[in-house]
Amino acid sequence: MSEPTPRITLYQRWLAQHRDLHFDDYDALWRWSTSDLPGFWSSIWDYFAIESPTPWSAVIEAEVMPGARWFPGAQLNYARQALRHADAAQAAGHPALVFQNERLAAPVAMSWHELRRQVGCFAQRLRAAGVQRGDRVCAYLPNTPQAVVAFLATASIGAVWSVCSPDMGPVAVLDRFRQIEPKVLVAVDGQVWGGVVHDRRAVLREVLDALPSVRHLVFLADVDPSANAEDFAAPGRALHRFEDWAAGDAGDWQPEWLPFDHPLWIVYSSGTTGLPKPIVHGHGGIVLEMLKGGLHNDIAPSVEGAPWRPQAAAPRGGPGSPAKPDLPYEFGERFHWFSSTGWIMWNAQVGGLLSGTTICLYDGNPGGPNPASGRPADWGTLWRFAAAAGVTWFGAGAAFYASCLKAGVEPVREGDLSRLRAIGSTGSPLSDEGYQWIWDHCPKVDGHDIWLNPISGGTDFAGAFVAGNRTLPVVKGEMQCRCLGAAVAAWSEDGRELVDEVGELVCTKPMPSMPLYFWNDEGGRRYRESYFDMFPGVWRHGDWIRITPRGGAIIYGRSDATINRHGIRMGTAELYRAVEALPEVLDSLVVDLEYLGRESWMPLFVVLREGLRLDDALKARIKAAIRQALSARHVPNEVFQVAAIPRTLSGKKMELPVKKLLLGAAPETVLKRDAMANADSLDWYVDFARRRAQGAGTG
Repeated sequence: MSEPTPRITLYQRWLAQHRDLHFDDYDALWRWSTSDLPGFWSSIWDYFAIESPTPWSAVIEAEVMPGARWFPGAQLNYARQALRHADAAQAAGHPALVFQNERLAAPVAMSWHELRRQVGCFAQRLRAAGVQRGDRVCAYLPNTPQAVVAFLATASIGAVWSVCSPDMGPVAVLDRFRQIEPKVLVAVDGQVWGGVVHDRRAVLREVLDALPSVRHLVFLADVDPSANAEDFAAPGRALHRFEDWAAGDAGDWQPEWLPFDHPLWIVYSSGTTGLPKPIVHGHGGIVLEMLKGGLHNDIAPSVEGAPWRPQAAAPRGGPGSPAKPDLPYEFGERFHWFSSTGWIMWNAQVGGLLSGTTICLYDGNPGGPNPASGRPADWGTLWRFAAAAGVTWFGAGAAFYASCLKAGVEPVREGDLSRLRAIGSTGSPLSDEGYQWIWDHCPKVDGHDIWLNPISGGTDFAGAFVAGNRTLPVVKGEMQCRCLGAAVAAWSEDGRELVDEVGELVCTKPMPSMPLYFWNDEGGRRYRESYFDMFPGVWRHGDWIRITPRGGAIIYGRSDATINRHGIRMGTAELYRAVEALPEVLDSLVVDLEYLGRESWMPLFVVLREGLRLDDALKARIKAAIRQALSARHVPNEVFQVAAIPRTLSGKKMELPVKKLLLGAAPETVLKRDAMANADSLDWYVDFARRRAQGAGTG
């Protein structure tokens, strides 16, 4: 398969033609993009022909963090940007989405016109139900077309979207939704995972009972046709069927124009204390970030040999505005990133629609049992889906590739992957063995190893800090480059920039997709504490990073104690609530030892009531409590009984020092006994770390 001109090259040609900007290499382009924020972000606006009925007065009012205000005066809508491609993509013969789950024998497609119709009908039902701009519409849905329809409909009327995956238990769901008080809940009856039907109606009932703000339940009977919305009747709560809300004729419906910084969705990123952080992102910032990300993923619209040209938009305004370029687009990409709705990569996958890309959704266990083949763990499932769906761009968490490698899967033997031309990875660092396995067992492209594009970013800004560039070499263990517009650096604890050394990942300039605010965060205190406490005015992300001399980046895992299991970040506080609710458990501490491509290993340490012993039955109860409250992803690998949990003088659990100790740090460099309330407790952990390093420990 012959490779087209990389999109990032086409963008550079456009810069030369329309802005008279010329760059010798990517490093020069990146430095311009992070030093001239107005020039760079206005170029993204113009290059992608973003439409606004009103001009903007400035690209950015002040380059400060937090508080930067972008494109004041402009109006747009995420759903409008996605659906603007409907007629042209439909005419070119490309669907909007392709979907398969464990019950479907083959993928099914939804056309752009059908997507637009369902979104329009659902949006009008929301309006008829009294949903106004700013109201929250929450969902308890798997990765299905219905989730995409409900999200786009919510966005189209200016309501605010938030979703949890149905594998999440009631504690995790309520920790999120109770903070934002939704007016509407869209929910499914259950999910088939690994060949097993998981009935979630009891969880849904518990969630609804604890959310009095919900005035409308939109119910989807997906796994049990007899499931009935009437089972959830309550005074003041209207009941609706999803299929009714998506049915009918949308007429001449169009998404509403909204201010650039109007709230789009609320996503959640957990720290080590308190409830999950309800992060609010805006329409404009997300549209810009995800379109820009398409340049790095090489799935942005092509500007050569295109069959159509977008309608001209109103003048973008601003001083010295150049004429709007004549920008043709080209369709044909099929983008898949395996994800649950609870991971920001679901948002990123749906973001493919913004550039007219066909998104390919799979809902199910990627390594579940396969009765047809007799395999107890069939890690070829997603590769067969990719072949059947004609996927051109395949993404998944690093843990997925590690599982395929261990299972001996050879993707080229699972189906016809001749259309596949790129592989993406995120969630944790990809090991060197993972790189080689992909090159050895995925199809060649034009005689060369397939392009491998590991990325790293975060829920916090719904984007990537370091990612790929098809024009640069791929080096094992490295991500190819820092992203355009992302002023990323490695800093020491005292704020010095480090070259070819491991340091804190920081971003020194604002980006449009950084949070507008946290929900119910009076005065922005929690927002500032989350990212700007360590380096005021500079975003500290919470990862360890090294920028290599060639400009690549290596991520070494979390620099804080947040759990990052299979790409899903979860606060330790959420796990503690589940574990310490058990009467046998007095105290607990958990750390995630994912580090530089090693498989994640997460031990849980528990203090039990006097006289109790941690036997297999209690271990099973602890793991079951975590699985029920959070998800199966957050069940620890091992549980250990300890005499005490190390705590600071102020009573905080010493998660990060214990994590660093177990990663091999010298005890004297990470443990300050004079700052502890119970210094004697450290001896057990020091000995445990020593035995583990010598191979006598577990992991």
